[in-house]
Amino acid sequence: MPPAALRPKSVVTRDQQGASTSSVERAMRVLRVMSEGGSTRLTDIAAAAGLDKATALRLLDVMVRDGFVARDAQSKQFSLGPELMVLGAAALRRFDPRQLAQPSLLRLTGTFEDSAVLSIPSGVESLCIAVEEGTYPIRANYLRVGSRRPLGAGAGSLALLAFMPDAEREAALEILAAQLPARYPRITMALLHERIAQARERGYVVLLDVVVERMGGIAAPIFDPDGRPVAALSIAALSDRILGREAALAQALRRESTVCQVRWAEALRPDRAPQAPAAATTTRRTKAAAA
Repeated sequence: MPPAALRPKSVVTRDQQGASTSSVERAMRVLRVMSEGGSTRLTDIAAAAGLDKATALRLLDVMVRDGFVARDAQSKQFSLGPELMVLGAAALRRFDPRQLAQPSLLRLTGTFEDSAVLSIPSGVESLCIAVEEGTYPIRANYLRVGSRRPLGAGAGSLALLAFMPDAEREAALEILAAQLPARYPRITMALLHERIAQARERGYVVLLDVVVERMGGIAAPIFDPDGRPVAALSIAALSDRILGREAALAQALRRESTVCQVRWAEALRPDRAPQAPAAATTTRRTKAAAA
């Protein structure tokens, strides 16, 4: 056997790298499935993540060992673990969009009595990160913090999709065309293209009776200083309540989205070098939203 100094070093092959990457991707899918909260059975996690039970269990066992997932000893169900809370707290120390949008959510709910929602993009999905429940007796209880939807399946997620850069939006629509019909048969590509065109003309989105019967939403995007949609404010309510007050709802949402844009830019300013084009973009978006 050659001396240790002359032995070849351990090399990670492409196959090994691919297997490692694949495992990471699968683990991320599991965590996304679990991100909606609550305890979940192995069977449910595997099915939602598109994995066989043996693979899902192997991934979960590793995450339980490292504290990213917890398992109840009696029910055998899984829930998110304390290590994810640590990571989340670390991320929010840098920037927490919920804080800057909370006053807007409160004003919207106080004015219209229906639930106000803050959503952010996550790949070809939208993630609900804040909900301020309204006082009107009939509420959109299908919306909760941590819930995910494909872009376009709901007013807030459609607002994020509609105002993406053209190339990104078209790429997202190609993916969504294969995903939406099975889960949301009323949302067709023709409907999405129609509502996207309307949204870009009016500056806000209305989507009624396609996700839940007699319920719907109206939403406006929040842009970052570069003009990208980084979040959306929406109001979820009975379809009749939205149709009867569409103009007032739209005006309030666009006003509050402008307020959030300004606060967003201020929150990011210490980390950004001043850029005249970005400032000009923000000014254009602010003027358009206030119109």
